[in-house]
Parts: sequence; structure tokens; C-alpha cells
Amino acid sequence: MSDLNALIVFAKVIEAGSFSEAARRLKMPVSTVSRRVADLEDQLGVRLLERSTRNLRLTEVGADVLEHANRILEISEALDGHVSNQLSRVAGTLRLSAPPSISDSLLMPLVGAFQTAYPDVRVQILVTERKIDHIADGVDLAFHVGPMQDSSLVARRVLSYRHQLVASPAYVAATPPPRRPQELMAHRILAFSHWRPENHWVFTHVNGQDKESVTFLPHLGINDFAGVIAGVLAAQGIGDLPPIVQPELMRDGRLVEIMPDWHFPVFDLSVVHLGSRRLMRPVRMFKDFAYRMAPTLFPDLPT
Repeated sequence: MSDLNALIVFAKVIEAGSFSEAARRLKMPVSTVSRRVADLEDQLGVRLLERSTRNLRLTEVGADVLEHANRILEISEALDGHVSNQLSRVAGTLRLSAPPSISDSLLMPLVGAFQTAYPDVRVQILVTERKIDHIADGVDLAFHVGPMQDSSLVARRVLSYRHQLVASPAYVAATPPPRRPQELMAHRILAFSHWRPENHWVFTHVNGQDKESVTFLPHLGINDFAGVIAGVLAAQGIGDLPPIVQPELMRDGRLVEIMPDWHFPVFDLSVVHLGSRRLMRPVRMFKDFAYRMAPTLFPDLPT
């Protein structure tokens, strides 16, 4: 059987009109191109080219061989183009999970931009507060807040931030705001809560040394930050809010930070997947995409 690579080199030499130009186009040394053609002639037992210092001339047999070589070259280039298109095309279904309240501010901007870049990727999102089972729930990537406790999972941090105590301007105007954590006990507190009878908050002063904690029964406990926001906007009290949940409320002045010198602990928001499972291309690309884009959505997060 003839060397197909040598046939392609032969066709490129005739197309280019010289060994040197063919070598440049193929990104090969001239000596390699010349040897490939010579080896092909030896293999076929015929002379394909008449060489001179100025030009190349096909022999009669060389013209016949060139016709076949050109067909092989066309097939090779078609295959290269097909593989290249397949590698550049990203398609499939991406299954995500995320906690409540970040669909509008984080998930939809991320997913929308990703699908604009890769329109053949379909996305399904499971919004839940419960701990998910990646296999049973069929989840490729999960957005997770806080430290990881499952060694079978791999996490990549996309954001770091601290919650803020917030209230409406109307509440602040009617009720002098607290200046330190213990003064919170004199206020109505709205908190994200899972049926817990008590909530416990720990604060660190901006000086990095002083710490205070408070344990309280919230006036409103709800496991959805959207509900906390509704109550705070209605001037029903003071609530804690992640800065990635409806950040426009702080930017527009509809909510203000209370007790800004006392800070909650910093949390990491990560994308998480099973370490034992090979990531499909859309999953791998979305993971990298979220890592790059999420900080641009929230450039000034409090930490």
C-alpha cells in the first residue's frame, strides 16, 4: 500500500509549484518534503517528477498518481475540517443545582451568557436548599456555600463574601440602629432559618480582634432570602442578606447596611462535582466559565 502521507506531500508539492514552498506550507524542512516524494517514487517503482533548477514537471505516470493524491488530499482536509468543527462545537445537556434566591442575580446571567456563547447546550437547574445527591439527582455541577465535608466531591471557589445586616431607610429613620451586636436584642430580627428555635450569629470587629456573638429567636424565620428581603423592605426589622442576592437593593439605596463595623464570617461559593466522574465537555467548560464570569457580576463584594 502506498504511503498516504507521502501522497499528500506529493500533491502539496505540485500545488505549491516547488519543494521549498510546499515545505513552508506544510511547516516541514525542505529535506523532509524531498525525501517523502523520493520515498514514494521508490515505493511505486516509477519516476513521478522531472526536476530542474527552475521548475518541476510531472511525468505521465506522475500525472495519474497526482489525480489520486488530490482525492486523498481532499478527503484529508475534509476530515480535518470535520474534526475541527466537532471540537469547536459544544453541545449536550448541563444539569445544575443551586440554593434558593440566586437564580436572578447569579444563575441566569451565567447561564444566559454561557448559552449565548454555546447555543447548542441545554441547561436544567434544580433549585433546592437540601443537600443533593449528585448521582441520584443527576446533577453535574452544584453551587455550594461554605466548607466542603464530602471528600468525594471536588470544589472550585467562584466567589467569597460575607453577609450584611440590612434594613430599610424607613426602619432606620423610625428606630435608632444598633451600634454593636448585643444591641440587636432590642430590635426585630428577620433571619434565614430552618425551623431552628434559636439562631446564633458571630461577629468580628473591623479591628480584627474584638468578637461578639448573639443567640436569639427571630421575629421571622424563613428558609428563603426572598422572604427576608420582603420583610426588610416593608420596614419590619433588620435582616441578614448575602450580597449576591438582589444586590441592586443596596446599590439603589432601598436597603442600607446596619452595624458596618461588625462583620459576619466570610463564606465561599463554589461549584462542586463528583471527583470520581469524568466531566463532559459542557460541564468542564461551564465550570471554567463560572469561575471567570462570576466575579465580574459582583466586582465589589464585601469580605
